[in-house]
Amino acid sequence: MLSVQKQFAKYVSQNVLGMVGISLYILADTFFISKAVGTKGITALNLVLPVYSLIFAIGSMIGVGSGIRFAVARSRGLEEADSYFFNALFWGTVIGVAFMLLGLFFPDNIMALLGGDAEIVAVGSTYTRIFMLFSPCFIWNYVCNAFVRNDRAPSIAMAATLFSSLFNIVMDYVLMFPLGLGMAGAALATACSPIVGVLICCIHFFGKNCHVVVKPVKPSAKMLFRSCQVGVSAFVGEISSGVTTAVFNFIILGLAGNVGVAAYGVVANTSLVAVAMFNGISQGSQPLLSEFYGKGNKEKVKKTVWLGLGTAVVFAFAMIALVYVGADAIVAVFNSEGNAGLAAYAGTGLRLYFLGFLFAGINIVGTGVLSAVEAARWAFIASVLRGFVAIIFCAFVLSFLFGMKGVWLAFPAAELLTMVVMVTALRKSV
Repeated sequence: MLSVQKQFAKYVSQNVLGMVGISLYILADTFFISKAVGTKGITALNLVLPVYSLIFAIGSMIGVGSGIRFAVARSRGLEEADSYFFNALFWGTVIGVAFMLLGLFFPDNIMALLGGDAEIVAVGSTYTRIFMLFSPCFIWNYVCNAFVRNDRAPSIAMAATLFSSLFNIVMDYVLMFPLGLGMAGAALATACSPIVGVLICCIHFFGKNCHVVVKPVKPSAKMLFRSCQVGVSAFVGEISSGVTTAVFNFIILGLAGNVGVAAYGVVANTSLVAVAMFNGISQGSQPLLSEFYGKGNKEKVKKTVWLGLGTAVVFAFAMIALVYVGADAIVAVFNSEGNAGLAAYAGTGLRLYFLGFLFAGINIVGTGVLSAVEAARWAFIASVLRGFVAIIFCAFVLSFLFGMKGVWLAFPAAELLTMVVMVTALRKSV
């Protein structure tokens, strides 16, 4: 039996790579769109990112939450463990179809609701329609990946996310440039990538080491709700970037117009890589925490918690230093038009915004810990504070006081406020 440290290193390293892979295809979208369409394309992409985040968040909540319930039930030998997978797929499909219909009939309305003017709606509506048509696939991918990871196959889960991301990046280039499909090509590449992830996960589901039961059961809304209770931290881990993006877009449109939103698009998309790393630590730790918790081994639970928090702090300092030194170079990659306003806003934004990850890393890992040990009430409180209340409050107050610099500082301030609550929650729950 591997030590806690070795198991942690195995799960977390592979999961971080997988999660970074997911974020990289959004960065690839941003890069290729900046080359093919310019600032207007980046603005359109950034305005629609909250819809991405909502779909991903729901898939993550259902998948991670159901995976946690499966892992705990299986470690306790409970028969209900066999019902969670199909139940998650069923409800994920129902919700995915609802998003699919919205995207099919109302893409212009969605873009306009998110703050797009007539010019930006014209650029982004086709992109929105295409990727929303594949909403069920995004949710299935999250569900399958979570169950593979909780069934002690982190290598396959990592391969699924990495290869789906690689597929997206390659097809982004092929569809946008040689085939000249522009924004529609970017949407098609993104929309098809989760199908690759699901197919790779099937290698585990039909293999001899699979303990996940793949058979139809009567759908249970109660089972879904119980799963979502402990999956709420995963939901907030995904949705918080979408909520932040939506709020910031509206504020920035009033302060700096479309160029400011494009600059925030660079900051937001770059920060997704950082968020993915911390989500990787959180979700990589979760199967171990759920298993140790299910078996009543408090010592191993605490050791895993400290390993997760310590890793998050180290990652945070490394990323802050890297961005502080390389902010201008990062912005230049996405500024193909050489827009001086975009460069100025985004360079300052990256340096200030990334300071928040010192606190955000602890909060993301902490909410994952609370969910894994079934401290659903504390996980919900910390998640709602971080993902909605604190960030919205800080964004409006600080932008009013300090303009664009206040917008960038809202994220660090909100994460600091949340961390105070997080420390209390962890002390009471672990």
